[in-house]
Amino acid sequence: MNRPVLKDSFGRAITYLRLSITDRCNLRCFYCMPQAQFNWMPPEHILRFEEIIQIVRVLARIGIKKVRLTGGEPLVRKDALNLIKSVSSLEGIKKICLTTNGILLAEMAKDLFETGLRHINISLDTLKPEKFETITGRDFFKSVWHGIENCLNLGFDPIKINFVMMKGKNDDEITEFARLTQKYPLEVRFIEFMPIGEMSKWKKDLFISSDEAKALIEKEVDRLTPLERKVGAGPADLYSFNNSPGKIGFISPLSHKFCSSCNRIRIRADGRLRLCLFSDQEIDLLGLIRRGISDRELTEFFIDAINKKPAKYLENSLHIPSCKRQMSTIGG
Repeated sequence: MNRPVLKDSFGRAITYLRLSITDRCNLRCFYCMPQAQFNWMPPEHILRFEEIIQIVRVLARIGIKKVRLTGGEPLVRKDALNLIKSVSSLEGIKKICLTTNGILLAEMAKDLFETGLRHINISLDTLKPEKFETITGRDFFKSVWHGIENCLNLGFDPIKINFVMMKGKNDDEITEFARLTQKYPLEVRFIEFMPIGEMSKWKKDLFISSDEAKALIEKEVDRLTPLERKVGAGPADLYSFNNSPGKIGFISPLSHKFCSSCNRIRIRADGRLRLCLFSDQEIDLLGLIRRGISDRELTEFFIDAINKKPAKYLENSLHIPSCKRQMSTIGG
């Protein structure tokens, strides 16, 4: 069955939904969640199970093929396993993915695998336990690494490690993370530090570009071979070392814009539709659903909303994209 293609006003096919299912998290990463003056979203403002299913069902009918569940930390939501299983069974959804901090994978990896989930992203910014506690505010490195080992043993594929590069914080580990791909079938993704949130800790002095990281890896480890980008793939430029089981990806939202190929939309845990990561313009979806909007009306809503997706992200006076929302409330 051929399904319609959902396109924005610039001709970009929108096939990918990033859906936050909670703003709660069991870490306090300094660049993601403020340490003070922070309140959780009230439970009654969070999308319910059946509301999420209606949203994804409608979007799948008009072109969304891939869904990534995010947070906060999605696995702290009690019905996360049922959500994954139910979303993946919806007609039209070809791929369901999960982004997690990995803390609960040690105990939940097997159950996740049994839901049919195979594609998992794990956020990890250091391989040093003491530095892990400094960055995240919690001493859980061993739990995260045990969770990664569980995923490897169970056969999750792909397993992606998201490493946010920060000068003076973890740039001394760039080559060590790259070497993981020589030992394990992991895709290590080096992500440029982004200025997100009005309480963001982003500073120009902390920024490392993907080009700098790639040059360092090739100097200190080995030459990287570029890999062909698959149709519908994400923004990462992929490479590998010769005869290595893993891959290396570079995600460069600041140094190499990829707005022209953006294929995604985001929905926050409180049901606000966000058409661009760096734009604080959001559209209330939760209110419509709770007023009893039909699938047909919801379809029309999404088609109209997608046409408002901007051509590119806006920059401030310093020519740097930024937004007021914290990453923990946007869902990455």
